[in-house]
Amino acid sequence: MSFISYLINGISLGSVYAIIALGYTMVYGIAKMLNFAHGDVIMIGAYVVMTAIASAGLSPLAAVLLAIVFCTVLGVLIESVAYRPLLNASSSLAVLITAIGVSYLLQNVALLIFGANTKSFSSVVPVPALVLAGGKLTIAGETIATIISCVIIMVVLTLFIKKSKAGQAMLAVSEDKGAAQLMGINVNGTIALTFAIGSALAAVAGVLLCSAYPSLTPYTGAMPGIKAFVAAVFGGIGSIPGALIGGILLGVIEIFGKAYISSQMADAIVFGVLIIVLIVKPTGILGKNIQEKV
Repeated sequence: MSFISYLINGISLGSVYAIIALGYTMVYGIAKMLNFAHGDVIMIGAYVVMTAIASAGLSPLAAVLLAIVFCTVLGVLIESVAYRPLLNASSSLAVLITAIGVSYLLQNVALLIFGANTKSFSSVVPVPALVLAGGKLTIAGETIATIISCVIIMVVLTLFIKKSKAGQAMLAVSEDKGAAQLMGINVNGTIALTFAIGSALAAVAGVLLCSAYPSLTPYTGAMPGIKAFVAAVFGGIGSIPGALIGGILLGVIEIFGKAYISSQMADAIVFGVLIIVLIVKPTGILGKNIQEKV
């Protein structure tokens, strides 16, 4: 039963990574930017929920909705202030440095407001634990909610991209910004919408992550953000199904590495597997080779 328990926990952790990875893969796929501040939006969302419940007395559902709205606005603000001026920058290094700067800015703002001490985060997931096999296997409510949330988000997002006009605009911008603009598509608005969706998903991921691992600091989103980026690259950055596959595989590898090899070596194992995958398939599992015309 321990193997099954580890597998379920790995899928749950991987589901969180997958939800976070969606933000990376959408922004890169459409705007060709790496938003390394994305992990810190997770932390901001969790702090909003904690503050809304503890100080404002809101219900968990209202607090989560508030966090989603807050992070959505924050994502649009970050895009318009920090990234939009660099959309046509000659060097991608400028965008990367800006992303790192925004990440440190969010962390230090959280430090000033909430302090460096670890805060206890109370779970906001109302799902009861599931007991199976005569009590030998118990699946936490947070685990069930995380996996179900990931599946729902993936399905809804895929349908949104394929069926809606805004989703079609995203696909057009991802293919060719110039041609999309000539066809009457608002490129800046489409990119802002992408940041908004990614940041809203980051708020959901932050709530699920802190509900399963109930502690919160200004640096809570840093390592999950990096691992989610690894998951996006693992699955093929720019691919929504790739984000799901990469996140699940990463979570399972991490949990099994901690359980059967070494908890101290788990992160090294995760990055080692990524290196092997990229050596064999540089574009990731579902990534496509892009041929550039000279």
